[in-house]
Amino acid sequence: MKILLVGEYSNLHKSLKEGLVHLGHEVTVVGLGDGFKQITTDINLNERYTSGFPLFIKKVIYKLFKIDITSLSIKKQFFSQQNNFTNYDVVQLINENAFKCIPKIEKQVLQFIFNHNKNVFLLSCGTDYLSVKYAFEKKFRYSILTPYFEKKGSEKLFMPATKYLTPAYKELHTFIYQNIQGVIASDLDYHIPLTGNDKYLGMVPNPVNAANIPFIPMTSEEKIVIFHGINVNNYYKKGNDIFEDALAIIQQKFPKQIEIITTRSVPYAVYIESYNRAHILLDQVFAYDQGFNALEAMSKGKVVFTGAEKEWRDYYGLAEDTVAINALPDANAIVEKIIWLIENPSKIIEIGKAARAFVEKEHDYKKSAQGYLTTWTSALKNEA
Repeated sequence: MKILLVGEYSNLHKSLKEGLVHLGHEVTVVGLGDGFKQITTDINLNERYTSGFPLFIKKVIYKLFKIDITSLSIKKQFFSQQNNFTNYDVVQLINENAFKCIPKIEKQVLQFIFNHNKNVFLLSCGTDYLSVKYAFEKKFRYSILTPYFEKKGSEKLFMPATKYLTPAYKELHTFIYQNIQGVIASDLDYHIPLTGNDKYLGMVPNPVNAANIPFIPMTSEEKIVIFHGINVNNYYKKGNDIFEDALAIIQQKFPKQIEIITTRSVPYAVYIESYNRAHILLDQVFAYDQGFNALEAMSKGKVVFTGAEKEWRDYYGLAEDTVAINALPDANAIVEKIIWLIENPSKIIEIGKAARAFVEKEHDYKKSAQGYLTTWTSALKNEA
């Protein structure tokens, strides 16, 4: 099949492409670099006017004329090479705002995609209307909106998530659902809100090419290195403040036994290299399942504090604290788990090995690619 994957988050679509190509398909990925992560794709659209003086100009123009020049730039880039976006057997959007345009312009770009490709699918990955609505209604025990409800940070800080509840983005959601064959979830955080939805085709676990990620054996005789990678834009959403509170306590209790490495909004390639020496990686708090960054760290044999809730353990048939550590929204609970690892260093080695084996078994990029193919094909048959 000829397949177009639209959008990129932390190499998800690039890894899926590797699996699909291995299975004999022709695949093109188009993306905007995923912000500061600077991820390159087959077709790169540049997200301009996002910092410095150009951003100031953008804000002035928007305030005066309600024109978003970043969206106009992306639209112009898209249509200047529109022949690259037609006649695919399958197109998949990484989420409901794959081109990162304001809804009015996003719809114009997507309309071209829908008009020139019969079978378009949506991936529920990152925030979208249904997942944010589910979180806003407090149906999760905790979620990325928990800090919002706790008044951490400004309203503007949470707009990347809460914007999906505005009328314009809700209308965009409806428009997309009217034109897609179906929606797929990338993990349980998106699967749960979609359960029972007529368009929902099921969950396909994130694809990871572990062969490209070297396993880094650790020993229990080293000083324990803890890595905390902060995305400044998602500071509260990821629970970085809770991790920092926990680390302050750990640093005071074990000043000679540990080393803490912290990065802030570094490019993806730098981020990956930064935690090679780490035994423990602090990923995110407000999640039930692992995202792509956590899975790559687990592939390297790190003990990752991330989403590893009961729903996830039940889905994969795992015992607690055997593959990943569930990072609860409680600094003291995180401290207790870190102390347990420091005092039982053999557990770090044991969990790291189990984490690698888990990713190889459940997230193999070829297995995941086959899952997407099977899901897409089943929906195409339903259309026939």
